[in-house]
Amino acid sequence: MAFTLPPLPYPQNALEPYFDATTMEIHHRKHHNAYVTNLNNAIAGTDADKMSLEEILKNASNYPAAVRNNAGGHYNHSMFWNTLHPGTGDLPPGSLAYAINATFGSFDEFKNKFTAASLGRFGSGWIWLIKNLSGKLEISSTPNQDNPLMNAAVSTKGFPLLGLDVWEHAYYLKYQDRRVEYVKAWWNIIKWDEVAKRLLQ
Repeated sequence: MAFTLPPLPYPQNALEPYFDATTMEIHHRKHHNAYVTNLNNAIAGTDADKMSLEEILKNASNYPAAVRNNAGGHYNHSMFWNTLHPGTGDLPPGSLAYAINATFGSFDEFKNKFTAASLGRFGSGWIWLIKNLSGKLEISSTPNQDNPLMNAAVSTKGFPLLGLDVWEHAYYLKYQDRRVEYVKAWWNIIKWDEVAKRLLQ
């Protein structure tokens, strides 16, 4: 069954002034849609066309780079949209707040470390909050469209709870080369309830 582009869970302009409507349109309808189209083409006629997206990622090293890149791009963006909402800088709830405080000392310290990882990622890629294979929270970074679920080489394997896209196409129209401003804006629109729900998975 072919993968399809999921709709945004909010209007394209809903994340303003943090993420502008034009960037959201291009990022979703062009970039994300291209990953979906290219993934369907890459898996056509292979055993991967009967797998879930998560299964493809977990077996990514068994397939050509086009499968790995586009499956990652589809999963990463689908998750990204769902962990954003028109927000006011909410804080993590309940068990997620406890886990963050237990791991990093405080939310502010977690935020500082995640921001530093985001600014330190050379070139294109993603920054993650993951539940690692030991069940602990960890900040991780992957190049390109790689994902912590992949069995291919990534910095740390685990289940992604929160991801930040630091490819330039995610922010260049509004922030140009000012990634630091993009990251600062992103903290205002995180849907922490969704992140907490993923922690329970």
